[in-house]
Amino acid sequence: MTAELTRGQNHPLPRARLEIRVSAGTPVVAGATLGDENGEVHGVERVAHPGTPTLPGLEVSRQAAADHRLAVDLDAVPDAVHCVSVLLALPVGGQGPARFGAVAAPFVAVTGLDGDEVASYTLTGLEAESAVVALELYRRQGAWKVRAVGQGYAGGLAELFTDQNLPEAHRLAGDIQDAVARGLARSVPAPPPRTPDGDRSRPATASAHDPGTAAAHGATGGVPPTPQTDPQGPPARQTPAAPGQHATSQPYPGTTADPSATRQQSAATGGGPIDYSHPRRQHGAPPPPPPAAPPPAPGQPAPPVAGDATGWSMEERLYNQVWGMFEDLARTTAAYRSAVDFADSRMEKELDQVLSDPRNRIGGQGDAARDAARARHEQLVTQAGEALDRDVAQLAAEAEVVEPALPTAYARWDSPVWHAYRVPMEIPMAVRLGDLHLSEADRIRIPMLVRLPLERGLWIDSGRAASLDGSYTDPHETRRLGLETAVAHAARLLAVYPAGEFTVHVVDPAGSGTQPLAPLVQSGVLDAPPALGAAGTADVLARLTQRVDLVQMALRGGAPDALPPGLDTSQQLLIVNEFPHGFDDRAVNQLRYLADEGPAVGVHLMLVADREDSAGYGPLLDPLWRSLLRLTPVADDHLADPWVGHAWTYEPSLVPPGSQVLRQVLGQVAAARRSWPR
Repeated sequence: MTAELTRGQNHPLPRARLEIRVSAGTPVVAGATLGDENGEVHGVERVAHPGTPTLPGLEVSRQAAADHRLAVDLDAVPDAVHCVSVLLALPVGGQGPARFGAVAAPFVAVTGLDGDEVASYTLTGLEAESAVVALELYRRQGAWKVRAVGQGYAGGLAELFTDQNLPEAHRLAGDIQDAVARGLARSVPAPPPRTPDGDRSRPATASAHDPGTAAAHGATGGVPPTPQTDPQGPPARQTPAAPGQHATSQPYPGTTADPSATRQQSAATGGGPIDYSHPRRQHGAPPPPPPAAPPPAPGQPAPPVAGDATGWSMEERLYNQVWGMFEDLARTTAAYRSAVDFADSRMEKELDQVLSDPRNRIGGQGDAARDAARARHEQLVTQAGEALDRDVAQLAAEAEVVEPALPTAYARWDSPVWHAYRVPMEIPMAVRLGDLHLSEADRIRIPMLVRLPLERGLWIDSGRAASLDGSYTDPHETRRLGLETAVAHAARLLAVYPAGEFTVHVVDPAGSGTQPLAPLVQSGVLDAPPALGAAGTADVLARLTQRVDLVQMALRGGAPDALPPGLDTSQQLLIVNEFPHGFDDRAVNQLRYLADEGPAVGVHLMLVADREDSAGYGPLLDPLWRSLLRLTPVADDHLADPWVGHAWTYEPSLVPPGSQVLRQVLGQVAAARRSWPR
């Protein structure tokens, strides 16, 4: 029976191999320290964190996530360790909340490897704290117990480590946050928080026929709304059950935010708040999903339905449904992997017990015991595989229904919807940048949907990449594929934005991208030819840097309508090929400035680069790489989900060879741009 602990209570631990499961509702950092009998930690080598996730008897997550599973083997910790403290902290410098008082109370459970809870604790009462010691596992007279601690620290990890008498506490806290930033850079961005009326809103766009609001729209259209707290949270989605468990409803991550945050202020309305709600959308809770199909026959699963999620429109329902499928697959795979790990550890323990008795090392009795242990292991793995296959089959059936129903912004390039393409009148919620899949469910491709407007730039890694079969792609071929991938992404962004609301600039200092860039150049969707050489690079960077400065000054000064008349107020995308070729120190600093400040005012980067080419800059460019979402021109397992942290294989969304759909779409975009009043 599970012991529900309150602060200060303890409970005996019946076994040595455990899992500590954390559910926080927003991405948090999970770590642990190994202390002596007085709780003191003697050196950074006794701290497990995302940068050093594995210690003897202890393994923690490698990135910040809303849910964590920490593996603990108390028999394997050093004899000098008498206390294992489990730490939680909020990431520093991100867009998430800065204090635990602004999020739902984290929940921590100590379980066996089979998932049975031993003890649980809900960390209530936190306010200004940004780091907390949630639990401690401590040894008394040879027996281990768990205690609910809940000690928070407003000074973050540095104050927490200082309290544990850890040398170099501030440096270690900084190293952990750097490791978290690297992990977040490879994580697929989770859906944004909902507004109080249940809407995942985006900034309202100015009317295409209202020139009086065009300047204000251009100044604020790229500024993302400040998330507000949603006391009810978003709708839950039914998650496939883990082996031996019933399905449970899992919320979307990141559903709460700091209530003290205020919305952006608009000078055009005398300092009043900007209304980010949809102009034609009603207020209140979103409507429920559409009615399901007639009930299936007894014993048969309900047939999947496209749009089987909450939302105000079919587009929003499909968006939420795709993210639900993404989360379902992540969690059901985590349950399968956990069950297999439990089966492996159980067989290992049983074999150790057999071998510990000298009488069983030879003879038929030992062989029979070993065969029985292996048979139980195979049975457990088979049961876990059957549960995984059942859940995967349901998700595969859902994917077969959802994929053909996706609109152009969410669809693959080979989808028939592109043949009926028309330039849209509204900005979609998100755009598809590729597909994601896991090895346990290779037949399911989850569309990788990223919200619009983009909140961070993109880095198309054109470095030497390993293919899935273990061979290496030719470096020249990878560079060509990298630029072709960038062109496909840019063309999709141009296609999903209304006419005149998205502008693409290209910097190709060496002029090596003539062939891959041909669809953009020949269709006429570019306002100017690709910039060549150092002089062309400097000119484009100077103009975009000036645009960022002007819009920032207008917003800060409360005069968004005072922008120069000739300023292009549309969203801007800068494609840079073969960075850092053609870049001097000044240009590099301007690029970093655009990466940091540009997205908030509608200027975005798409870097096609091999990181090794810029190794001469040393750590100067590390913040640049971390600020960009890394994508690859070939399949690669470098992205992680925001819930469990699986390594997902990413495949870019490319135009099928020989297809004319890209040229046809860009032709319509160019024609619409020519007819759009400037």
